[in-house]
Amino acid sequence: MRKSEDVKLGILGLGKMGGNLALLAKEKGMAVVGKSRSSKPHLERKGVKVVDGYGPFADFLDVPRVIYLSLPAGPTVDKVLEELVPKLDPGDVIIDGGNSFYLDSIRREEDLSDLGIFFLDCGTSGGVEGARKGACFMVGGSKEGFKVAEPVLKALACDGGCLYTGEPGSGHYVKLVHDGVEAAMIQAMGEGVALLRGSDFHLEIEKVFKNWASGSDVRGWLVDMLAKGAAEQRFSDLPTHVEDAGEVNWLVHDAIEKEIPIPVISLAAMELFRSRDKSSDSCRSVGMVRNRCFGSPLGKDDKIAKERRASRTEKI
Repeated sequence: MRKSEDVKLGILGLGKMGGNLALLAKEKGMAVVGKSRSSKPHLERKGVKVVDGYGPFADFLDVPRVIYLSLPAGPTVDKVLEELVPKLDPGDVIIDGGNSFYLDSIRREEDLSDLGIFFLDCGTSGGVEGARKGACFMVGGSKEGFKVAEPVLKALACDGGCLYTGEPGSGHYVKLVHDGVEAAMIQAMGEGVALLRGSDFHLEIEKVFKNWASGSDVRGWLVDMLAKGAAEQRFSDLPTHVEDAGEVNWLVHDAIEKEIPIPVISLAAMELFRSRDKSSDSCRSVGMVRNRCFGSPLGKDDKIAKERRASRTEKI
């Protein structure tokens, strides 16, 4: 097994997640190349090589190449694969670190395996902070392909944050369930905010959640983000419209097909719809936490709404 510092890593998608993973990889001693149609001076100053074509991108990497995709789910992934794959060789590994639908990932793995190229579906969690300091990876696909990519993924993960989940599609499925649990947790926190603000007491939300983040049974990153957000932003100034990329909707559909009851997660998805029609403190809270944790927009965003409709190509 190669050591991470002996690996050259390619990253396609140098936005908030991909860019921060590139910086983390550099700090771990890896040589990193990314493809971008525009310059990325903040990355280039840190030693990330940025090129504008798939040829130079592939030529920079040693065989077997390890390439991480940090791209919007849906047709964008297929288009990039169509242009990238002719530049690759059998044995190379492509890691889809976005929130692709797991059936799309199964299809892509089947197509690329016929060419001798490994495709790993890699659910990535931890938000922008995780990308910069150590992410959480849930990885499905060929065991042989995972062994090639394992040194890179473990170097970029937090302690205990890299899990091989098994057959193709399983990584993105585990991440999909993760997103459902997360949505339910954030919704419960939002309802807690509504109760606190609607009480007969004068309660300071940021202090309550800071207290809860300091050793209570519900402590955790999401609670901490709400405490920090409430300290910096007034709820009355926040929009109530909450955007999402639609992953939890996929999970609800999948659960219906499998006849698995998930009433709490389903209700969290319904509450996102409600946020687009009705003003409430719980909706403002959900939007604020999603913004701080994942960089989601505050209020309506036509680009995200379009992604929600187009990011899954395979049907359940």
